[in-house]
Amino acid sequence: MNLLDVRDIKVLYGKAIALNGLSIRLQPGELVGVVGPNGAGKTTLLRAISAVVPVLGEIYYDGQRIDTKAPHEIIRMGVVQCPERRQLFTEFTVAENLEMGAFLRKDKEGIRRDLAYVYALFPVLAERRRQISGTLSGGEQQMLAIGRALLSKPRLLMMDEPSMGLSPLVKKHLAASILEIWKGGITVLLVEQDAHLALGLTQRTYILEHGKVGLEGESQRLMANEEVKRVYFQLT
Repeated sequence: MNLLDVRDIKVLYGKAIALNGLSIRLQPGELVGVVGPNGAGKTTLLRAISAVVPVLGEIYYDGQRIDTKAPHEIIRMGVVQCPERRQLFTEFTVAENLEMGAFLRKDKEGIRRDLAYVYALFPVLAERRRQISGTLSGGEQQMLAIGRALLSKPRLLMMDEPSMGLSPLVKKHLAASILEIWKGGITVLLVEQDAHLALGLTQRTYILEHGKVGLEGESQRLMANEEVKRVYFQLT
């Protein structure tokens, strides 16, 4: 059974069509990428899965239809989004932001374990746990956004443009962290405009064009595709 099954969905913003018959699937334990230019529908796809925008079509998670559920119900089921541009509580400390990730949880011992895991994954957050998050660097803020998402105890972690605005060195460290999270047993859906990062990191990738899936397949094969090279890597 697929963990996530998005079936022929359509999303409208007024009269504008953001997604138009889009379908993707994830099996448990996969690391899957979604790439495409601005306006292709990448963020809208995650918003649709999270039930932040109304959807025509059907979305199933772990065999249950979720497009009719409320966002907080979907989070409780283990579908957690790390949003674009981090969306931290910038006036809160690092520790307070992490606590907000566990807002819906009641398992205090589990929260303590997950907090220790986040601090081990991103030691700089432990060092700066009392620092106001708005004063962190861009890379540190992205680590905090990921850590906050992990405190929501995801089975499926959806990451929206985590490399945006980061230096090549920080991107490299971020990629290593994503791999470690995935190897720890969390299914990951990685949305990226940086196709080189996404294709180099994931097992499979969907390439979106105008709200639809234009290409899909094993990431390494797509990386070798001449059309993908031309469009996304500016190679001939």
